[in-house]
Amino acid sequence: MKKVKDHFEEEAEVFDELIMTLIPSYEYMVDSMVLALPFHQKERINILDLGCGTGNISLKLKERFPNARITCVDMAENMIKMAKYKLASYNDVEFIIADVRDLDFEDDFDAVVSSLALHHLQHPEKKPFYHRIKRFLKRGGVFYNADNILGSSPHLNQLYMDKWIEFMLKSHTQEEIDSVWLPKHREEDFPSPLMDHVHWLEEVGFEKVDVVWKSYMFGVYGGKK
Repeated sequence: MKKVKDHFEEEAEVFDELIMTLIPSYEYMVDSMVLALPFHQKERINILDLGCGTGNISLKLKERFPNARITCVDMAENMIKMAKYKLASYNDVEFIIADVRDLDFEDDFDAVVSSLALHHLQHPEKKPFYHRIKRFLKRGGVFYNADNILGSSPHLNQLYMDKWIEFMLKSHTQEEIDSVWLPKHREEDFPSPLMDHVHWLEEVGFEKVDVVWKSYMFGVYGGKK
C-alpha cells in the first residue's frame, strides 16, 4: 500500500485530467454509482466515500444530494488537499487521512461508496473488508463500488486488457503504456472477478446485490444491508 500511497501523492494535482485518459467511460461509471443510491434528493443522509481521491465522487454526491453529510477518506494527503479545495463551498463534508483498512465505524452511514480504490486490497482482504463495510452501514443502508474488475475467463481478461490499451492509446504512446501504466497496474492493482465480488457481498449478508454498470474491465456493483 505504501507504493500506492506514494503514487497518488505524486499524481494528485494532475489526477482529474489523467483519469479521463486512463479510465474508459469514467463519467458514466461515476454517474451510474451515484444514481444507484436509493434516496430522495433532499434527504439528510450520511455518506462515507472510501478512497475519495480529489473529491470527484463526493462532488457528484453533493450535487445530487445537497443535504447529504459526507465523510471523505483517503490515505494520500495531497489527494485530500485537492478534495478540500474542490469541496470548499460545503460545510458538511469531513476529511480523514487514513488507510481505509484502519477505519472503525458502526451503524453510522446510510451509504458507503468507493471508486477505483478497493482493487488495491490484496485478494484475501476483500471479503473481510466487505463485512466491515456492512458494519459501517445503518440497517437498510447501501454500499456501491466502482472499480477495476476481472472477467470469468482468460479470454475475457485478454479482451478487457486489449480494450483498455486501445483506449489509453488515444492519449498515451505505446512506450508510455508499456513503461508506466502497465507496470503500475501489475504492481499495485489486484482486481478480482466481478462475480466473486457479487458472491462475497452475498456471503457477508448484503441483499439485493446487483451489477449497476459494466464496461469490460470496469464495473459498478453493490447491495443493501
